[in-house]
Amino acid sequence: MIKLLRVDHRLLHGQVAFSWTKDLEANCILIASDTLPKDELKMMAMKMAKPSGIKLVIKTVEDSITALNSGSTDKYKLFIVVESIEDAYRLAQKVDAIKSINLGGMKNDPNKKQVSKAVHIGEEDVKMLKELDQKGIELEIRLVPNDKKENIMNLI
Repeated sequence: MIKLLRVDHRLLHGQVAFSWTKDLEANCILIASDTLPKDELKMMAMKMAKPSGIKLVIKTVEDSITALNSGSTDKYKLFIVVESIEDAYRLAQKVDAIKSINLGGMKNDPNKKQVSKAVHIGEEDVKMLKELDQKGIELEIRLVPNDKKENIMNLI
């Protein structure tokens, strides 16, 4: 069961690893990334950052889509983390079980505008978010679980 899909360019770090995992009562974290599996050092850092007792799976976005649609992840309380809105969009377009996307941390870039404390989005991001919104997917901004949900569509 998918508990949450979060966009955070840092992927797995203290806030994600502990606050979100505990709040969601997740027992498995899936990092869906096309770049991470190619970076051994970063992969080691992600493995060290995971809370004990929580399963960590790192797959490409396509492999994540396959796994999520196969039913092999159904036994887990799954917390999915991706690096970008594009990765979240790709997952949400092909995995019907994704009903909500949390926008957590997206780094600043000269071609992006800041819409909240830690969320910066560009024109392509806006197009993808609008499509996801039309599909009925909840798009909310929260840095930590205790923050009040804020609908990204009200900010763009």
